[in-house]
Amino acid sequence: MKLTRKMVLSRAKASELHSVRKLNCWGSRLTDISICREMPSLEVITLSVNSISTLEPVSRCRQLSELYLRRNCIPSLAELFYLKGLPCLRVLWLAENPCCGACPHLYRMTVLRNLPHLQKLDNQAVTEEEVSRALVEGEEVTAPSREDSGDGPPELSYTLSAEDAAAEMPRDPLSLGEEETSSIQGQLGLKRPSRDQFPSFSQRAATSSRRNRSNILTAVLLLLRELDSEGLEAVHQRVVSRLQALRKQELQEATE
Repeated sequence: MKLTRKMVLSRAKASELHSVRKLNCWGSRLTDISICREMPSLEVITLSVNSISTLEPVSRCRQLSELYLRRNCIPSLAELFYLKGLPCLRVLWLAENPCCGACPHLYRMTVLRNLPHLQKLDNQAVTEEEVSRALVEGEEVTAPSREDSGDGPPELSYTLSAEDAAAEMPRDPLSLGEEETSSIQGQLGLKRPSRDQFPSFSQRAATSSRRNRSNILTAVLLLLRELDSEGLEAVHQRVVSRLQALRKQELQEATE
């Protein structure tokens, strides 16, 4: 799937591409992000869990400081060549890509040799000692050959459980906010129950971490996108049954 102007402006809530600073495209089945060449002001972009095979388009994003690319199809560390000209890049998450290879140490040393200004790689802080070692133990990359980039590998399909998706979302800082979550609920024909309707439930939920609740809700909504009408109907019936059970429990507690 190609990342389009319409998708970018909708997700970033912007009117022009050149004004987009933050963009979240987590789990969007993307294979083509060439439109990033038209976003010079981009500072943070989340592209985890897609099927992207080249980093060339982001080489034009000179203001980019954080790049999240977990679980994509980056074939070779030669793609780091396109990030070497980004002076502001400080955070990179590249784990779980084919380019990481079988030797985690060599992978990390090579990334840090070519991007010595990184402060965090794969959610792990970079130390001065590592950067010094990388100059000796890492490998210098050159521009990818045409064979390296090619047309990209076939699109990967990831089957994520709700737990897996929930674990992934908070690690990238651009997790869906309340406004976007509400938008997804609207697309799926779901309505958030009012606090007046379920007061006890709201009180119990308030004791849980707001962040965890938001992450779980986001994961569930993302997984709902994959269901057909039959699957959604099954989920709907289960939700209704669960709400009825909670309501019954609350009434019992109120009478005790």
